[in-house]
Amino acid sequence: MKSDNQSTVKEELNWQGVALHNGIQTKVSVRPADANHGIRWVRSDISEMTPIKADLRYVSSTTRSTDLSSGGNEVKTVEHLMSALYAARIDNALVVLDGEETPILDGSAKFFFDQLVSNREEQDVEANLWGHHEVIFVEDELSGASYTVLPAEELSIEVILEYDSERVGQKYASLDSQTNYGEEIADSRTFVFSSELVELANAGLIKGGSLENAIVIPSKDTDRADLEQALRLLGRENISEIVNKVEEGFLLKSDNELARHKLLDLIGDLALLGTRFKGRIIAKRPGHTGNIALVKHLSSLYKKDRKLRGLPIYNPKETPILNSEEIMGLLPHRYPFMLVDKIIELTDSLVVGVKNITFNEQLFQGHFPNNPVFPGVLQMEALAQTGGILALSTVENPSNWDTYFLKMDNVKFKNMVRPGDTLLLKMTLLSPVRRGIVHMQGTAYVEDKIVSEGELTAQIVDRTK
Repeated sequence: MKSDNQSTVKEELNWQGVALHNGIQTKVSVRPADANHGIRWVRSDISEMTPIKADLRYVSSTTRSTDLSSGGNEVKTVEHLMSALYAARIDNALVVLDGEETPILDGSAKFFFDQLVSNREEQDVEANLWGHHEVIFVEDELSGASYTVLPAEELSIEVILEYDSERVGQKYASLDSQTNYGEEIADSRTFVFSSELVELANAGLIKGGSLENAIVIPSKDTDRADLEQALRLLGRENISEIVNKVEEGFLLKSDNELARHKLLDLIGDLALLGTRFKGRIIAKRPGHTGNIALVKHLSSLYKKDRKLRGLPIYNPKETPILNSEEIMGLLPHRYPFMLVDKIIELTDSLVVGVKNITFNEQLFQGHFPNNPVFPGVLQMEALAQTGGILALSTVENPSNWDTYFLKMDNVKFKNMVRPGDTLLLKMTLLSPVRRGIVHMQGTAYVEDKIVSEGELTAQIVDRTK
């Protein structure tokens, strides 16, 4: 099922049932949507309602569920369906809800996921994938949840639960890849401790809760009278029968079903990041409030990384692909006009070079000698030389060829470059090489800033002919 293309559903899918918190029978539909539409929620019971994008910006509550609101309209308990959409790799869909809250079904995401994954339709547009290149640590003091995120090439999640309960104790669950979500995560059910029932009932929540859609875990500090009071507040009949079932204990689908459900919820909240995420998440005591704190932090890094448009990762300790002597074997440039010190990445469509700016550069004697600034035009030349390596990598006997730049477009100089800076020079192929013409996007970075950029077009010429 793994794919790097966006997807939607082939046809409209429908589910109906009671909502967990307001106790009202509701229906939810997932309808096909065009590429780049994203996941949007709309209520059919509100005329002319603008759809709410499933995005972190619209989270309105994380009290026992994740709710979204915009323009005075709200959709509640979106996390189980969002989890199933994300795990099924459905990027684009219109979710239509005929009331305020999504039906809880059996308390898991299984019914959602099974239909979504079997009705997935791939679209001819590349999906947006993102992962951060550094270790991230997020702690939510309010809930006690903590998250460590490590760089990885695909999503994996580990959840550790710790409850002061003889019935639960410490539980662990993991998801190594989204391919086993259906087998190990989707059918895990939501749960509640009996000691929480009175408070939740008094708050007007869990009106639709039952032993058919939630696991109720007996608490040692809750007596029969408390359970009966909660059930009366919820308007339940057969109170003695329900209390007896709770006191008898609960059956789990797996020993770690509770941790698996927390993992399910985390995926649903992670879906509000708005991109497929690559990374290894280790979550301790996660909950909706902590999950959203994590997603907020990831979102800030995502926006920063997008602004930098793929800042190359540079480790000075790693052996370069090409050192300065090897570069001189390909390019005709020599001191003082050799402006690339080494090449640290080279593929069929990308090259990354490094230029260390020192105060000993000859140009600083005449270019602003009392305020040394590395000229923007030489930043373009450094990019051009780096791009020459990419261009020459497409031909045999590259030392027999020269690269001549034909034009530069959309050139912008954004930040100053000074002695002591390390210039990272990235050139990306914008179109296939034809008749020796190479069209590239160049971006120069210093630390976490873009200092200059532009489109450069060059022609490679065999000097032996």
